[in-house]
Formats: sequence, structure tokens, C-alpha cells
Amino acid sequence: MDFAFTEEQRLFAESVRRFATDKLQPGALKRAHDPEFDWATAQMIADQGLLGITLKAEDGGIGGTLMDAVIAIEQVALVCPKSADIVQAGNFGPIRTFAEYGTPQQKEKWLPDLLSGKMLISLGMSEPDAGSAATELRTSAREDGDHYVLNGQKVFGTHSRDASIYLIYVRFGPGLDGIGSIIVERNTPGFTVGEPSSFMSGEEWCPLFMEECRVPKENLLLGPGGFKRQISAFNAERIGNSSRSLAIGRHAFNLARQYALERTQFGRTLCEFQGLQWKFADMALKLESAQLLLYKAAAGADEGLPSAQDTTMAKLACNLAGFEVASEAVQVMGGMGYSRETLAEYCMLRTKGWMIAGGTVEMMKNRLAEFVFDRRFSQRAPSVKERG
Repeated sequence: MDFAFTEEQRLFAESVRRFATDKLQPGALKRAHDPEFDWATAQMIADQGLLGITLKAEDGGIGGTLMDAVIAIEQVALVCPKSADIVQAGNFGPIRTFAEYGTPQQKEKWLPDLLSGKMLISLGMSEPDAGSAATELRTSAREDGDHYVLNGQKVFGTHSRDASIYLIYVRFGPGLDGIGSIIVERNTPGFTVGEPSSFMSGEEWCPLFMEECRVPKENLLLGPGGFKRQISAFNAERIGNSSRSLAIGRHAFNLARQYALERTQFGRTLCEFQGLQWKFADMALKLESAQLLLYKAAAGADEGLPSAQDTTMAKLACNLAGFEVASEAVQVMGGMGYSRETLAEYCMLRTKGWMIAGGTVEMMKNRLAEFVFDRRFSQRAPSVKERG
């Protein structure tokens, strides 16, 4: 079994790294701490062909593999962590679900601007009372002539502050089969983007409110019964989450390694202390182990979508490795690592967020146990009838 890049992948990685070093490395620290979406950088990344890597050529994409997109995210994140978010937004998450299931008319209307870095799509899944239990969402959609009327609220959406369109998970009826999704444009009457709030990393999100929000039926993405198809496409989102988490953990590792080679205390460089040597050995092991699981999930994608089991394991491993390594990097660098003078603290805060977003590490462990035992373990409290 060959774990090395193919020649084509190696050349692609080198070209992305050169681009990132030349164009994105300047201002990387400032960019990380700016909550504004960097539209100029997005268009530069689009011009480089790094948006829509895995989308079909007929949809305006590159027609590449999931592994190609992972390589692009990694190489950008190793130079400018914040810019990797732009690569993510143009390849994974809601744009991938939209490209997978959108109608030709929908894709013709929105994909060109999304793939040119001129527009963002945000996901509306989480609600105040539906986080890990995503199927308990309450945002409703009822038919009314040529429209659907939406009522509900969404929270914690990435790019919700800056997006022009939103992929909203809605409930058409009761149960799992009652869930589907609709595309809502920002200026739709009855749709309100609330005031921004900040995550601990500085990234901002806005609550979304729908009050008798009338959306034309041609904006329907997946009707009742579409939830499982949406979640299948969401596995690609988790690969993007895993890629950034791991690459940004590695970014912090590289910062700490350089610091340990240069910083002198007690007349010795830090790397000469055995306690720190063991830290770096542990960090390297975590990064390399998680990397193999990530590449396995990406390389084994069936028709462009990775398997649920491989994705679950990769996300869990990459989330844990990314945060634990970034946290140790801050510790190694001491006050400098804890300050905003370097990107180490940013890496730690961002990797912590990915242990929550896209399915918490606890939910990933629950899901992994189901694969181990080949059975479903419901997390819901037993009903009165079940309790006897």
C-alpha cells in the first residue's frame, strides 16, 4: 500500500504552497484576527482555481477529487490558517450539498458567483433547541400556493453574517421523513439576519429569524425525506472540518518547533530539554496518525462522497490531534504562544471550535461505537411506554 502522493498530487501541493507563500503569507496574522470576510483574498483564491475543486466541470467546477480539495486546504492552512476557511467554503459544507442536489436553474443562478469568490452560502441547521439532536429542529415550512412559508430560528451558522443565500434545514412534517431543505435569499421578506455574536476565536455568526417568510417553490432543494441525503453530503463537510483542524494543529506545531530551536533558557535551547522532546514526539505521533485516517477517508470516497464510518473516525482523530497539538504548542511557547503576537493562540482557539462544529467529538464517539457493534444506540430518553 502506497501512502505517498502521486506525482500529480505532489505537483499540485507544491503549486498551492507556492501560491500561499507568495500571496497569503503576508498579512496572515492580521487576517486571522479580523472578523470581516476577506473578499479580495476569496477572489484571488478563486482565480487560482481553488474553489469548486470537487464540483463537476459542467457546474463550473474543476472536476477533481476529494483528496485534491484536502491537499488545497492543508497547503493553504500551513501558511495562512484563516484563508483555509475560504477554500473550505468553496469546496465543502453547504456549497457541496447545493451542487449535489440543486436544480440546473438553481445552479445557473448562484454557482458562478459562489465559485468566483463573490458570494457566500451559509448553512442553517442548528437551532436553540436542536444542536447535536439535529432531527429535533422546529423550523417549519408549509405550502402556500407557489411558495413555502417558513417560521423558525437558526444559530451558529458559519458565514451567516456575510452570506447572500442560506441552505436552511426545515420541517415539512413530523418525524425524520418530514425534514428537507430550502434555499433562502438574504433579502427575502420575513427573513432577518440578527446582530452578530462572537465565538471565542473571534469568528462572528448571526442568528437567523424566519417569520412568515415566503420563499418561492423553485428554491426547494430537497423535499420531505431529504434528510438522509443531506447528511450523506454533509460527510464531505466533515472532511473539510478534519482537514482544517489537522492542518492548523500542524501550523501551531511548526511554530512551536521553530521556537524550540531558537529560544534559549538556562543556557540551552528549548529543544535540548527532554521534557519538551517528549512533547514534540507525542505531537508528531498524533498528527501523523490522524493524517493517515484523513487521507483514507478522502481517498476512499465513493462517487465523491466519503463513507460515514471513515469520515467519523477521521473527524474524531483530526479534531483531537489538532486541538491537543495546538494547545501543547501554546504551552511550549509560553507567554509568546498565549499572546496575539503569533498565530499559536489562534490555532488553539480554532481547533477547539471544530471539536464542536459539524458533530461534536462525543457524538463522533457514539457514532463510531455503532459501527463497532453494528447496531444503533439511541441517545433519546425512553418513552413512557418503553419504561413500562
